[in-house]
This record gives sequence, C-alpha cells and structure tokens, in this order.
Amino acid sequence: MTSTIHINLGERSYNVHVGAGLLAQAGEFIAPFAPSKRVFVVTDKTVAKHHAPALEAGIAAGGLELVKLIKLKPGEESKSYDGLQEVLSKLLTAGINRRDLVIAFGGGVIGDLAGFAAGVVKRGVDFVQIPTTLLSQVDSSVGGKTAIDTPEGKNLVGLIHQPRLVLADADVLKTLSKRERRAGYAEIVKIGLINDAPFFTWCEKNAAALLNADPAAVQHAVTSAITFKARVVEQDEREEKDIRALLNLGHTFAHALEAHAGYNGDLLHGEAVAAGMAIAFQLSASLGMCAEADARRVRAHLDACGFVTDLRKLPGAPYNVDKLMALMAADKKAEAGKITFILARAPGRAFVERDAPIDVVREMLQQETA
Repeated sequence: MTSTIHINLGERSYNVHVGAGLLAQAGEFIAPFAPSKRVFVVTDKTVAKHHAPALEAGIAAGGLELVKLIKLKPGEESKSYDGLQEVLSKLLTAGINRRDLVIAFGGGVIGDLAGFAAGVVKRGVDFVQIPTTLLSQVDSSVGGKTAIDTPEGKNLVGLIHQPRLVLADADVLKTLSKRERRAGYAEIVKIGLINDAPFFTWCEKNAAALLNADPAAVQHAVTSAITFKARVVEQDEREEKDIRALLNLGHTFAHALEAHAGYNGDLLHGEAVAAGMAIAFQLSASLGMCAEADARRVRAHLDACGFVTDLRKLPGAPYNVDKLMALMAADKKAEAGKITFILARAPGRAFVERDAPIDVVREMLQQETA
C-alpha cells in the first residue's frame, strides 16, 4: 500500500509518497522535476552499500542520467562546513547546472546537507528527498529545513529550501538497526505529545510492533507523522507564527545535548530528542503547568522503549549544566536573550514558552545531571 500526502505551499507544493518498492519507481517519480534528465545523488557510504544499486536501476528505468554519485562519510560530522564544501566542490566539478536535479539519498544528515548544497549551488537547483531512516522519513525530509552544524551549535547555518518530491520507501528501513529505528520513533511519538493525545495512546500500545518493523505499524506511524507535519508546514512554513515551533518539542534541550556530546555519533539525534522531551515534561511539571503524573507517564513510556532519559547515563555524559545553558542560549530559537522552550499542559497539549524562569531550568538540569 502506498500513501500520498500533498503539502500545499502554492508554487512550492509537493507530494510525499509513503510505501514499499518506491526506489524501483524513483526515475518515474523524479523525471518531471529533472528537465535536463540529469541527476546528482548525494548519499553516504553505508546507504550506498545497501541501496545505491536499487536507486541507480530506478533512475535508469525512468530515462534519467546519473551524472555523479557522491558518497560521504556516515555520521553527523559530515554535516559541517567541510562536508558542505566537499559536496559543492564535487557538484561543480561534475558540471551541475540549474536545470539538473540533486537527490538527497540518506538520513537526516544527508537530507540537511544535500538540501542546503542544492539551495546554494549555482544560486539554487531543485532537489528531491529520498530518506532512508525512520527519523528522516517522518521529520527532516519534510518541510524544507536544511542546515549544517557549527561549533556554536546545531543547525545554525542553513536555509529553507523545499524539495520537489519526497519518496519514503518502507523497504529501506529493513536494513536499519533497532537503535536507529528507536531514534526515529522519538519524532513519531513527539506528534502525539504535541497535540494528538489519542495518537500518543496508540504509540503506547503499538511501540513494540513499530520498533520491530511491523509493516502495518510502520505505515500507519509514518503516514500519520508526515500528515501532521504537512499540515503544520502549510500553516507556518518559515516558523513565524509559533505553529511550526511546536515541532521543536524536546529539541531545545536535545540540540544542546548533541552539541555538548560533540556530534561524534555516540548520541543519535532521536536519542537526544527523547531525553529532551522527558526533560520538557519534567520542566512543565516543575513549573506547575502539567501534572507530575503526566511527566512520569511520558518518561515511563520513553524508558520502556529503550531510550535513556537519565542524563547521568545518556551517551556523552557527564553533562555540564553551565555549558548546556550557554548552548541553549545560542539556539536559533532564542530571542532577546531568552530561551524558547516547548512545554506541555498534558500529553497532546504542547505550547510555546518564551519566559520560563531560567533559575528553575538550571536547577532542574542540576538535578538531572547530579
């Protein structure tokens, strides 16, 4: 079964296709967006090893020419100034022009990096997202956010460059480790915690099946998460109305944790998000905004899924509170010296909070890391 979710952004509108066997049809789907019939694929060595032959065959079947297959080192370290320079240099050396198409073929790192490169090379060429991880299928491949990490923090240099198409092939998820599937699950359960309490209940009942790659559970979860994000992006493409900001539940803490850990692969983005969501609910409870029982319920579910929500045991520990606070203050969502948090009144009732007492945040982090 294949689902199609349309994202209505006027002239920047596009479809997200979710289902099995989409790599074999990639050329057919992509051809309308490649007027030159020439495509450039940016991927990493791990994805290329498992899936490049299938994509190459799909591209050829659609009558397209694969000009260059750019294979990067896997991991967050590639999402950097050096990684961007490498991609741009290889695209330019291979003779890319503005009628060509870039294909981002990989997880969130590749999607963010390749999308950014496509957005700036020759002052912008079109690109297509073919996400290969659960996390990138349900989150980073949709919405047009592209960026690289810098020493100052995560995703601080980038642009919004919408893809022309997203192909989320369920078959590529079969090569993921359970840890990688779990990391993707963080962005799925996040949807329920933001504004869909019944979906959070569904997650509590079906997380085990989803983490074990049950096809029906995966299809329902991926389609539900993308549909939710599509509606949010339609209303607030550039995150100017606080609507899209809600998608950052857990991310203010998560990005600080990732930067603190050093982007060396020890801490996956989804693992940081899960810990960040647990902290966000605990902060909400500490501020009297949600019940302690709700914070415990959220943490218990994340713990039951195998996430580490205890910062003392989280990869990258020990975490320094002063450094975490400084990293959060440098976050791109911070305004006028104040840190923006996404907090909640209950599962499914998240809201934007720009005036949380910093002393309470610091005290809570000290308790979490002590």
